[in-house]
Amino acid sequence: MLKYILGRFGAMLLTLFLVMTLSFLIIRLMPMSLFENPEVDPVIQKLLEAEMHLDKPMVVQYYYFVKGIVTEGDFGRSVKIRPGMEVFKVLASKIRPTVLLNVLSLVIAIPLGIIAGTVAALRNNKLTDTIISFLVVIFISVPSFVFASLLQYAFTFLWPLFPTLYDPAAPNLAATLHSLAMPIIALALNPIATIARYLRGELIETMSSEYLLLARTKGLTRAQATVRHAFRNSLVPIFNAIIPLITAIMGGSMVVEKIFAVPGIGGQLIESILAGDHFLTVAGLIYYSAVSLATILIVDISYGLIDPRIRVGGTK
Repeated sequence: MLKYILGRFGAMLLTLFLVMTLSFLIIRLMPMSLFENPEVDPVIQKLLEAEMHLDKPMVVQYYYFVKGIVTEGDFGRSVKIRPGMEVFKVLASKIRPTVLLNVLSLVIAIPLGIIAGTVAALRNNKLTDTIISFLVVIFISVPSFVFASLLQYAFTFLWPLFPTLYDPAAPNLAATLHSLAMPIIALALNPIATIARYLRGELIETMSSEYLLLARTKGLTRAQATVRHAFRNSLVPIFNAIIPLITAIMGGSMVVEKIFAVPGIGGQLIESILAGDHFLTVAGLIYYSAVSLATILIVDISYGLIDPRIRVGGTK
């Protein structure tokens, strides 16, 4: 198992390095709008360019970028949003609402999706299954920012149950979660539907297998046989669906954060792109890539725990 984990971890680090390299090169090919600002003294512009090695060829810039990461853990400094501040310190000041938003959306989506998928499979071709399947189609088809706008209209205008925008000055965690309730729901609807769809299909197929029929002949009810035997075999495809779910949540949170004025990393990344703050943009892309790759690593390890055949195959 250790060899299996180390192999996946090495692949994750290599992929992160490639993503970091491509992000740096692509972003740095864009014009650095800071040094086109007529309000900045030309002498100061030259000093800033020399300090950040922007007056050197691209290859040399990349060398200093990697050197700063390896020797000092320095990913560069913001030049527009927070001039002179280390980019990851800028992101660190925005990470709390983003983590709350993304993690809680996933934490809510997984159990609700599993429950909905299981109920739909057990009530296959019944009214309950039809209703769940209809909602699944709606939640998958409609983007999260549309649900965000609808939730704002319904629960701040028609029924004022939640604040229209996120409150960064909330006095405690309960107040923070109250102001994050609508963006969390908006982001969770698509993952709930995706998990329910995958699990319903897998359970319906598994429940018609021979070993489930054998379990039924031993006296187990359909629900007992599903929970004790079919459910675990259906988890591998579900874990496979979690990877795109997390990336979808993070991608959707960029727009949702803007709609609800959540001061998170997603909104910060969009702002840095529009402002031409290249170092901050690269750091934001590295953050999202690292989270996605860490998720893939966790899911790969989970595969080995759920199905020993995958673990044994990965060691050969």
